Amino acid sequence: MRYTSGNYEAFARPRKPEGVDTKRAWFVGSGLAALAGAAFLIRDGQMDGSRITIFEQQDLPGGALDGLDVPEKGFVIRGGREMESNFECLWDLFRSIPSLEEENASVLDEFFWLNRDDPNSTLRRTTKQQGEDGGTDFKFALSQKAQQEISNVFTALPEEMEDKRIDEVFTREFLDSNFWLYWRTMFAFEEWHSALEMKLYLHRFIHQIQGLPDFTTLKFTRFNQYESLVLPLVTWLTDHGVNFRYSTVITDVDFAIAHDEPRKQATRIHLRERGEAGQIDLTDDDLLFMTIGSLTENSSDGDHHTPAQLNTGPAPAWDLWRRIAAKDPAFGQPDVFGGNIPKTKWESATVTTLDTRIPEYIRKISKRDPFSGKVVTGGIVTVMDSNWLMSWTVNRQPHFKKQPKDQIVVWVYGLFPEAVGNYVQKPMQDCTGEEITQEWLYHLGVPEDQIAELAADGAKTVPVMMPYVTAFFMPRKHSDRPAVVPEGATNFAFIGQFAQSAERDCIFTTEYSVRTPMEAVYTLLDIERGVPEVFNSTYDVRALFHAVNRMRDGAEFEIPGGPLARRFARHHIENNVVGQLLEQYGLVDPS
Repeated sequence: MRYTSGNYEAFARPRKPEGVDTKRAWFVGSGLAALAGAAFLIRDGQMDGSRITIFEQQDLPGGALDGLDVPEKGFVIRGGREMESNFECLWDLFRSIPSLEEENASVLDEFFWLNRDDPNSTLRRTTKQQGEDGGTDFKFALSQKAQQEISNVFTALPEEMEDKRIDEVFTREFLDSNFWLYWRTMFAFEEWHSALEMKLYLHRFIHQIQGLPDFTTLKFTRFNQYESLVLPLVTWLTDHGVNFRYSTVITDVDFAIAHDEPRKQATRIHLRERGEAGQIDLTDDDLLFMTIGSLTENSSDGDHHTPAQLNTGPAPAWDLWRRIAAKDPAFGQPDVFGGNIPKTKWESATVTTLDTRIPEYIRKISKRDPFSGKVVTGGIVTVMDSNWLMSWTVNRQPHFKKQPKDQIVVWVYGLFPEAVGNYVQKPMQDCTGEEITQEWLYHLGVPEDQIAELAADGAKTVPVMMPYVTAFFMPRKHSDRPAVVPEGATNFAFIGQFAQSAERDCIFTTEYSVRTPMEAVYTLLDIERGVPEVFNSTYDVRALFHAVNRMRDGAEFEIPGGPLARRFARHHIENNVVGQLLEQYGLVDPS
């Protein structure tokens, strides 16, 4: 396997790998990583779909990319995924998956047309004082010291950030800035999370710094991601004969591990299918792709009158990884990520409005018509003075295909679920859907004498507690996650958010969920086509200059000295390519 960029290999079709017709493939989990891996086996590995089996402990596929209509509760979305143009592996996949919405178009075509016609942005990123403008004015408000701290982390070697917390490499100068407020609420970072992941994000999304305050660089699907991404992909896989086995838990995997050479082979899958124990013996012609860990494992739904419960009990995805990891040091350290639930949990809620008065408050804050079918908030609106650090978003409506036209679906989340609310004098984690709605309405600016009535009868809210939702952000070393294909592995790979790509990509993205299975399939089948490398903006001086300009809120660097010095600087800028770039991107103005 190798990484490439450009059109030469992006548009090339690999030839059929030798021996693929006698192979079988098995996937643990049916999240985006497994679905993508199966698609790459069929499209690029030219494997017959009937020789691919996907095991899933739930009764439907999709993993974290969910979107449910639960009749007795309401619509449920545990989270949302922000996307961008430079998710190279994701779009490589979805260029080949037919759209379910547009005739003779791919999912990528549909997505591209939608975001061309209705580009994303937000007109209000923050609020405070019950729906008033947050006053951040889309600025980062970074002091010189905070800017230097970002630069220090950006230029440090990755090894220097291993096992460090964010608040160990940044001071309050940075942590009290608008930049950190935007960043932490958009990506769900906490101060105790990994400085290494923070660094990887800075490099991966340096070209996105300009759009961090106003979301102009983000793109979203038409509907929830289950209906817009998972459903067309599952439909395509089913049409190609892929076998889905639901209500099936993989409990263990056996390996033959050589001690005198780096050779490792998966030999048996242990499973429990609809309560019945079983096993599958694996040969050299079997390929096993294992999704390890899970950010949505043990998620617990409440309803409008019942709080969501924190489930700290047995967690099949994590327990499987623990059993596997005990067999070889190369298989990772699961408890680094999944062993501290108080540090990895937060809560979200899906609000469905039933009263026509509530959308008017959404309209006031977003400055857009929520019923227009176009971009509404453009991303999260963060309530700066919320004790829960509440953020909420309204995507294009309807967010579900079966959603009534007079309803709006809103996603709400709180980074501090243990804090007592500003209006509801309870921690978010102890609140019913109705009480979470009260707190949200309060921060929307609904008059306090109307909040109880509107929350009781004007909305239906489903809270969801997720114990492991930020597990991958815990401080770590590179070796704490197993390589996608560990050294010596002959017939197995690890995929998903807790596998370590050899590329410099970052987790908590749909891109990473597609990159790791692409690497796995291309490695194990020796596909004669390169995996797209991560977008190289971190090496692009234009992107770096633009990011510096935005982090300085457009302020230019002052050229010291008097008129003579400035004339000297002007001469050298006008006759120097780098100098001209500095001027073009607003960093200097020696005139």
